[in-house]
Order: sequence, then C-alpha cells, then structure tokens
Amino acid sequence: MNEHKKIQLKDYRPFAFIVDHVDLIFDIREDHTRVTSKLKMRKDPAWADETTPLVLNKGKFDIISVVAGDMVLLPGEYKSDDETFTLAATPDVFELEIANILKPDENTALEGLYRSGSILCTQCEAQGFRNITPYSDRPDVMAPFSCTIVADKTRYPILLSNGNPVKSGDLDDNRHFAVWEDPFKKPCYLFALVAGDLAVLEDRFTTSSGRDVALKIYSEKENIALCSHAMTSLKQAMAWDEKRFGREYDLDLYQIVAINDFNAGAMENKGLNIFNAKYVLADPQTATDDDFMGIQGVIAHEYFHNWTGNRITLKNWFQLSLKEGLTVFRDQEFSSDMNSRPVKRIIDVKNLMAAQFPEDSGPMTHPVRPDSYIKMDNFYTMTVYEKGAEVIRMIYQLLGQDLFRQGMDLYFEKFDGMAVTLEDFVGVMETVSGRNLDQFFLWYTQSGTPEISMTRQYNDNTGSLSLTFTQSTSPDRNQSEKKPFHIPVRISLINRAGETVKQEALYELTQETHTFKFENVSADIYPSVFREFTAPVRLSTDFSDQDLAFLMARDTDPFNQWRAAQTLFINEIKNLVTAIRTGRAMTVSSGLIQAFSLALEDRKKDRAFLSKALALPLETEIKDHFEIIDVEAIHQARTFLKQTLAKNLESELKTVYEICRPAPPDDISGAAMADRSLKNLCLAYLGCVPDKGNQALVLKQFENAGNMTDEFAAFKILSHMTPEMRDSACQAFYNKWQARTLVIDKWFSVQAQSRLKDTLDQVKQLTTHKNFTMANPNKVRALIFAFAMNNPIHFHRADGQGYEFVAERILALDKINHQTAARLCACFNLWKRYDENRRILMKRQLETMAGQKTLSKNLYEIVSRALE
Repeated sequence: MNEHKKIQLKDYRPFAFIVDHVDLIFDIREDHTRVTSKLKMRKDPAWADETTPLVLNKGKFDIISVVAGDMVLLPGEYKSDDETFTLAATPDVFELEIANILKPDENTALEGLYRSGSILCTQCEAQGFRNITPYSDRPDVMAPFSCTIVADKTRYPILLSNGNPVKSGDLDDNRHFAVWEDPFKKPCYLFALVAGDLAVLEDRFTTSSGRDVALKIYSEKENIALCSHAMTSLKQAMAWDEKRFGREYDLDLYQIVAINDFNAGAMENKGLNIFNAKYVLADPQTATDDDFMGIQGVIAHEYFHNWTGNRITLKNWFQLSLKEGLTVFRDQEFSSDMNSRPVKRIIDVKNLMAAQFPEDSGPMTHPVRPDSYIKMDNFYTMTVYEKGAEVIRMIYQLLGQDLFRQGMDLYFEKFDGMAVTLEDFVGVMETVSGRNLDQFFLWYTQSGTPEISMTRQYNDNTGSLSLTFTQSTSPDRNQSEKKPFHIPVRISLINRAGETVKQEALYELTQETHTFKFENVSADIYPSVFREFTAPVRLSTDFSDQDLAFLMARDTDPFNQWRAAQTLFINEIKNLVTAIRTGRAMTVSSGLIQAFSLALEDRKKDRAFLSKALALPLETEIKDHFEIIDVEAIHQARTFLKQTLAKNLESELKTVYEICRPAPPDDISGAAMADRSLKNLCLAYLGCVPDKGNQALVLKQFENAGNMTDEFAAFKILSHMTPEMRDSACQAFYNKWQARTLVIDKWFSVQAQSRLKDTLDQVKQLTTHKNFTMANPNKVRALIFAFAMNNPIHFHRADGQGYEFVAERILALDKINHQTAARLCACFNLWKRYDENRRILMKRQLETMAGQKTLSKNLYEIVSRALE
C-alpha cells in the first residue's frame, strides 16, 4: 500500500485568509459543466503576512482560467495539481476568479457534482466541495454564498440552490437561469445544487412568531405521491423544535429533494436538504412501518441540523460529534415524543449495542472526538453519532431538563454564526449548572466502552442494602491506560410485589469502585439500575436467571424489563453453545419458557414493547458476548432456542397472532404498528418450525397482505424455509414490485440474508441481475452489505468463499466509490476474534487488499488499521 499522511487534531491552525463572499456560476451543458467561482478574500493578519501563500483544496478537474484582481494569470503564475491550487503571493485584499470544467456524468464517487438518473446534484460533506471548485474545504471557513445556475430549460426545468431565489429568466437556445442567495454565512460543505425535471409537493408552515414558511419536497414525477409522510414529518419536526428548544426556522423557504444515488441517508445543506430517496418516499403498499419511522426520524434529524450544525458549525472535522451527536440526541427525543418513548429507547440502545460496542472493541476504535484521521469520511461512525448522542444524554441527565435547556439557549445565543468546539458546548453547560465537567469530558477524548460490574450485599442486622459498582475500560490503540469515567446511573428499588419502595434517583460514579448504601429496606428488594440506559456501558450483575425473570416481568422501567429478557436469552444461548462444544444434548430451561409464556399472555403490556422484549437477539449481536466467536455454534444454538420456544408455545403464539391481526393495513398509527410488530414476531416464531400448517399460515399472509409491513415480514420468513418456497416467493415479489426501485432493494436484501445453503451462489448471481448496479450505494447496501454484515453463517463460511467474494466486491467498488468500499470493508474488522482457520482466511483477504497499489485513502485507512 502507498502510505497516506494522517491529519492530526494537534496540528489544527485557522485558515490564513478570510473569505468575505463566494459567487458561483454553473453553466450546465450536455457533456460537461463549467464552474466559475468568484471569491472576495483578505488575509487574516493573525495568521498571514506578506509571504503567506494562498493554498486551496482542489479535486481532479481541469482549470481553464484564473483571474486575480484584473489580471488574467498564465498557468506558470499559479500551481495546480489533483489536490491543491496555490498562489505564491497575494495582496492583503483581493478578488479571485477561477473557471474549471467538471464531468458530472463520470463522477461515480458521488462527491461534488454528479448525476443521479436525470438529475444533477451535489454532495459536499465532508470534503466534496473541493471537487467542484478550488476552495478552502474546511468547516471553519464561513462566508455568504450566491449561486447562478444556467441550463437547458427542457432537460432541467427546476434549478435549486441554498437560501432564497432572487432572480430567474429565459435565455437564448431554450436555456434559462436561476440566481440564489443564502443570507447566512456557511462553510462550503453545506453548499447544494440540484437541477432536473422534478415534481414538487408544496405546503406551508407558520412559525410561532407568525412568519410564513414555504415547504417544498421534490422528487421524480412518478414518486411525488409518495412524499406526503415526509411532509407531515417535516411539519411535526418544525413545531417540536419550537416547543422543545425554542428554535424557529430562519428562511422563508425550506426544500427537500429525493435522490436515488446517494452515499448516505441525507444531507442538511442550508435550506436545501438532499435526501436518499429511501428516507422520503413511502406509502403503506411500498414501505414498512420501520420505513415510516425511519423517514420521520431522518427528516427531523436534517431539519434540526439547521441550528445544530448550520447556524453553529464546527471549528474542525474532529468536532463532528458536536453537530451529529447533538442532533441525533435531538431526533431521538423527537421520535420518542411522537411515538412510544420506551420502545424508541430500546431501539436506539439495541442499535448502539449491536454496532457501536463492537466498533469500540475493534481496530477502528476511536474517541467520540478522534485524534487523527486519513480520510474524514471514515469517521462518520456509530461512535461519533450514536455514542455521541449518549454523551449528550448523560449531560442532559446530570443537569436535568430545565438546566439543559438553559445551556442550549446560551449555546445558541453565544455561538450563533460561529465555528466552535466540543469544549465550547460543554463550557456553556458548566456555566448554567455551576458544575465542573472536566472528568466527564473523558467521554469525548477517551475511547472504549466501560465495563461495569454490580454486586449486592444485604446486612440482615441493619436492614441495609449495599450496591457496589466497579468500572474498567480495556486499553486499546488510543490509550494504554484508561482513567475512570464520570458515569450517571439511575437507581430505583422494587419489592417482590413489583412495587417501588425507593423512588428513582440519579447517582454518579467517578471512581473505579463506588458503593451506594440504602438503609431500612427488606431483604427481598431488587435494585433496578441504569434505568433507561443512563450511560453507554456494558453491565454485568450478580442477578440469577430467576432474578432476571422477575425483573423481566416486574421491573418498573420498560428498558430494564427488555434488558432482563435479552440477558436471559443470551444466558440460555451461552449454555447451548457450551452444550454444543462439549457434545451434550441441548435443552432449554423451563424457567425461560415460562417467563416467555407469561409475557406473551400479558394483555396489559404494550404490544410494541413485547415485540422487542420477546425477539431473540440476532446472531450479529450474540457474537459480542463471546471472546472467540463460534459462528456455527451460535447459529445452531439460536435456531434451537427459537424452534424450542415456538414448539412449546405454538398455541399461545397463534392466539396472539389472531388478536393482533385485525389492525387496518393502511393505518400507520402507533397502535396499528404495535399490533403488526407483535403479530409478525409471532409469525416469525411459528415459521421457524418446519410444519406444513405454519408454513401455510406464512404463505397466506404473504399472498394476502394489505401492506408492505406484513408482506415483507412473511417474505423474510419464506426465504429461510426451503429453496422451492424461497424461489417461488422471490419470483412473486419481483413480478409484483419490479418497477419500484426501493422495494426491489428489499428483494435483494431478503435473498442476501437467507439461511439456506445456496445463499452465496444466489448472491453471486444477483450481482449480474438487471436491477443491480455497483454504481448505486443503495443496491450495494441491499445485497453485498446485507450479506457481509447480516448473514454470518454464510459470510463466515469455513471454506472462505464468503470472504473472497466480498473482498473482490470491495476492490471493485474502490474504483467506483471509495466511501462505499471503505464502509463495506468494516465486515473484516473483527477478524482476530474468530477461530484460527477464519482468522487466517480473513487476514489473507485483508492482505490481498493491502497489496493493491491503487487503494483509495478511504480503503487504505480501514485495511491498514485492521492489519495493525
């Protein structure tokens, strides 16, 4: 591998020039786009003198003219390569005009200006603007932008950019133009442009101060009818942000555009959000309940960025969690208020445990604020986003809702229009609370997941209960010794009747070991600890399985009920894995079956909660509980447990299925979604047993479903039954939905995750299917990612063919789209935790990738870290 230089946080220096205004002109032609940037600039006397050169970031494109002041510069009077544009000397105040040619049709990396179908669009975060025009491509260089777009009126009737439209008109040769001005200073990563033949859904929102805001959602014409849920979600988010955080929208126009080809979920460009179509388009026939929930959350997330990310942005990219972690916290709170708060909390924590905890223990482990990077794209991680949100949540708990809101108000007041740091954010929280958060700041600078053990000791003589908490964090590549974290923990005490005998209170761990004593309590008290998951830690306790069964049924915190159930499942699977390894017969404890039965028959329980509590952890989650991952044993143990529960509780499962079945198919209320989630969980249990009656029940739901949620749930179950049932269902599903690209992504995903023996061969064949293309990230995620990340029994085949197939796809992708390739390569990150044979095979593929001379910076960083 060619080595690449690391960017270090300690080396940060402000840009030596101030940009006072940016004027962009895009002249869109048939096979190219001419971009002209006009920059008004001046030296920053604090960082520049007469000898300071102007160095701008630049991509791989041709410069056709440079004008400095009134002088046209010859090529020898400036330097330009594939990474930088340099002027050796400049006056203190000057104007610089650069014209260059882009080929958006050839831009498969989907950074900068590129084509998605018939639409031209941009993606500039993190460092894509340099692929549009030479510029200081960093978040702390902020300026007001204007943008003029000129294009063919027939092919591109809609011309959009940031801010407000100020002028438009017709030109000769069937061409037209539009001029946009953004009144707010912004970094270049928030720039956006869209040109295409689009339909629009329009609505309006009146802010709390009485301003009228026009709302517009654009999509391809055939999809515009699928945008209404996104519009409803946007208006909900706008109203919520005013009520919860006092934040009004600041422009007269807010626009969203749905794009089919997009590397991420969405982008918060000021006033013009560009979205992956997956997070805009939905109706009950084509989208699942999870899709509806995802759209609501992502729409809100990007809208909330207007204040936490746009109005206040980042001093440097190391501070990424300042906008992302904070905004994830805000969208989680929004979704909790719009839906079931306990269920939302379970979903978020399950996601954290399944993906971020392994990230913390793998080669890509890094603090919420990284110390260095080679390619910033690689640090849009679960650690920055989801763990970053948990850090914000801990601050929220330490201060309480009122003080946290005061801190947010001060943050907006003090730093509006500025590029700031995590220290600035935590500092305002210290100011309003009077607390010292120095130790707490370790959550931002120290990597790893703290492991907390809790033990109980009851004193019969004094009637006191002592809870002792011990924390430790494993050393890693970032720090060889870990300091104790400042960890909030919510505790309540519950008696055998399920009654609260001590109200919930917040306690704080600041040392390696801390004991809390509770006086005058009886011996049959159960502590409910880390309620609502008060901190992102791994928790072990001295609870027996009988204790866990009690907490599963009686804990007054729904999250802890869910955690108790999941811990029971994990304990049972561990026992089954031990039985497999030692050659003993597998059995499932009667206590677990009884606890499952009692929960299933509890008609008072929230059905959405039950669908989460009674779902077995996935194999990808179970692996995190083993030091050495035994792929076959985990798969065999989980399958046996699921089938045993289904066989013992068949009648109860069928009863609950029938109780939940009447939910109207087009009803997307919380109650209807809850019914469907529990119904489909019961169906998944019933369908895992090779019984003709249960198979017929699954097939009946698949053929008669009135919405995508029920159809897709049955389709997934059928994909695991027999090759004949899978193939028949796949053909029927494809025939029905082949014209809907997002639904076909589901079709690819189901086949990629099938547990049937021929799955790898099926996936290889699907890479040649007419609906699949490596150029579209959604298609790659639906097929290759789903196989590599979510089908361990086939990706980790003992013969290594799964590894070889995915490694080949990664290298092919790296030539097309380095961001997607690097993210896919994460499937090899935990190679050292598998058995010796798999370690050798996975390392061999990593070394093969490392041996390529033309790896992108993105893929180089992932592969080199994995091999360290």
